Amino acid sequence: MKNPHEFIEKNVGLLTVMILIAISFGAMVQITPLMFQQQTMEPVKGLRPYTALELEGRDIYIREGCVGCHSQMIRPFRAETERYGHYSVAGESVWEHPFLWGSKRTGPDLARVGGRYSDEWHRVHLLNPRNVVPESNMPGFPWLEENVLTGKDTAKKMEVFRGFGVPYTDEDIAGAKAAVQGKSEMQALIAYLQSLGTHLK
Repeated sequence: MKNPHEFIEKNVGLLTVMILIAISFGAMVQITPLMFQQQTMEPVKGLRPYTALELEGRDIYIREGCVGCHSQMIRPFRAETERYGHYSVAGESVWEHPFLWGSKRTGPDLARVGGRYSDEWHRVHLLNPRNVVPESNMPGFPWLEENVLTGKDTAKKMEVFRGFGVPYTDEDIAGAKAAVQGKSEMQALIAYLQSLGTHLK
């Protein structure tokens, strides 16, 4: 009789199935317990849902690919907490759909950037990053100041998020269009950035 390992290794289809079973089992063992831990399912004290303007800014952050160069997850290591602040906790992200943790840091982590700089600093930085950080290799985003939000889909977005468990009220949804209409994409993105990491004291 052939060695069972040799039989599996030489049969590509069977090897693929066995690998998928092993990965699925490992993922289940890692993920399932987290679903029953309250600290991963409950929001941190003081967490509030994004305002309509911040929510639009978050979509602009995604659209412009900011997550490709900036993470939003501070690891619990001394080097990170000394530079960026308190490490990230699960309760901060319970209403994030999708998560924007990221994994690449061409630029600094933004998990605690809210309130660190003024709105004007962010505006100048987004127009031309080298005006405030000479060594920056980040591109400028001047069109954000020209593009104006209509708010046409903002209420629908909030309704979808409410379906995911984000506690938006009927009043929040009803006032969404008026809250963003006529504002620039620059204002929305800055509002989003200024909200990051401000819930955890």
